[in-house]
Amino acid sequence: MKKSDRDIMEILEAYDTTGTAHSAAQLAGVDPKTVRRYVAARDAGMPVTGPSRRPRIIDEHLPQIEQWVERSKGKVRADIVHERLVALGFDGTERTTRRAVAEAKAAWRAGHRRTYRPWITEPGLWMQFDWGAGPKVPGPGGILRSTLLFCAWLAWSRYRVVIPVWDQTLPTLIACLDATVRRFGGVPTYALTDNPRTVSIDHVAGIPVRHPQIVETARHYGMAVHTCVPFDPESKGGSEATVKIAKADLVPTDANLLPDYASFADLEAACEQFCATVNARRHRESARIPEEALAEERARLHTLPTAPHTLALGTTRSVGTDQTIRFGSVRYSTPPGLVGTEVWVRAAGTDLVVVADLDSLPRTPDWAGDRRGLTEIARHRLSTPGNPSIDLAHYPGHPQEPDGAPRPPRPKARSAAEARFLDLGPGAHTWLVAASAAGTVRIRAKMTAAVELAVFVGAETVDSALSRAAEAGRFAEGDLPAIVAHHTDTTAGAVVVADEEHSVQPGTAAWAGFGSTSAQASS
Repeated sequence: MKKSDRDIMEILEAYDTTGTAHSAAQLAGVDPKTVRRYVAARDAGMPVTGPSRRPRIIDEHLPQIEQWVERSKGKVRADIVHERLVALGFDGTERTTRRAVAEAKAAWRAGHRRTYRPWITEPGLWMQFDWGAGPKVPGPGGILRSTLLFCAWLAWSRYRVVIPVWDQTLPTLIACLDATVRRFGGVPTYALTDNPRTVSIDHVAGIPVRHPQIVETARHYGMAVHTCVPFDPESKGGSEATVKIAKADLVPTDANLLPDYASFADLEAACEQFCATVNARRHRESARIPEEALAEERARLHTLPTAPHTLALGTTRSVGTDQTIRFGSVRYSTPPGLVGTEVWVRAAGTDLVVVADLDSLPRTPDWAGDRRGLTEIARHRLSTPGNPSIDLAHYPGHPQEPDGAPRPPRPKARSAAEARFLDLGPGAHTWLVAASAAGTVRIRAKMTAAVELAVFVGAETVDSALSRAAEAGRFAEGDLPAIVAHHTDTTAGAVVVADEEHSVQPGTAAWAGFGSTSAQASS
């Protein structure tokens, strides 16, 4: 039975008074072995109220194990430690060594654990941004290409911006920064990011050397760009968390069951929806809604420059009436709504990137989203003179087929008689187009006859007969009633198209036996 704390103190007091375990046991009313156990635990500096630790075979090697753990900064492998202990005369099992190494590593980490101080920021001071791997979406030519997610957030209001892009080159970074601060409605004092080549071109004595163009860009917007400690993403944990959450909700995985994106525009729409959701939701840490907090923080942000920074965005081109620009004597198409405006174009590897300032465009249905500032609007594969690069998605509803041939005409009623005929169904539309192309005479009279016939046999039957007549090329006076009568009395069979290879002339098989003996006998 376990002794209470009061009983243990009486046992130790009795031993201190008598000096012998036998006499102390008589005074405390316990066994002498119990007195010796508690006294030995007290003299060894061990807790007398808890279970005692038995000596282990590896105890004499613990100082050496701790030395190896300290030397390796907590990374030494247990099997390596066991091999060295065996060489020193240790005859225990590897399991015993692994337990001892695990305890030594836990003690080392406890003494070398990194501590963090909560970041208490002020409104309008800090913005953080970083890049994350996005999903694969069809690019120019329908080929699946990898995308990137530019993720930024304001440290005080927790307002987030996620922009999908094709690359993370310096011009793309400048365009994303411009679009971000315009969504913020102002410019923060500082921007914190990682150390990519677009921001830090070198490190001298541990000091990052800024890219001169990013310094000029930051000066244009009135903010200073800072970078975190190299290979230490924890020093910019806010943007790391933004990237992690954005990838979890936007990149299709087995965990979120998202379908693949059909186009880059679908990915842009998903990013805008994600930003609208997280910015309208109460933040767990700040207990504020980011949209409402941003409205308060805007009073502390710097004023936006009237014109975006266009450094390294390329050259300007005017969009013609055919929605194309010329670059290197080659025409490239642009999305609708840009005719008469100026855009920036640049060659990025094998691609031609087209960027526009959406703030300078009228708020048309084509550009009525939440995107602001410099935005990539089109991307083409670089082509050669004489081979224009035209994206058919830039011309929705165009009356010309991709190969240049005109689309079939679409009937449109201009009188009551024409409307009654076309109301019969799609077969009437097909018949009118085919009959007109075949040069059919008295076509209006035949349309009236079809409408009158539909009164007796039904519009559906006549519409089906008109479709078959167009397919077979039968546009004569009695063809439509004959087809209706045939399909009303019998089951519809294969369509026979009248051409030069078919004839209604009877065959000569009946004359095969003319003049034979059997034929004369029968006669």
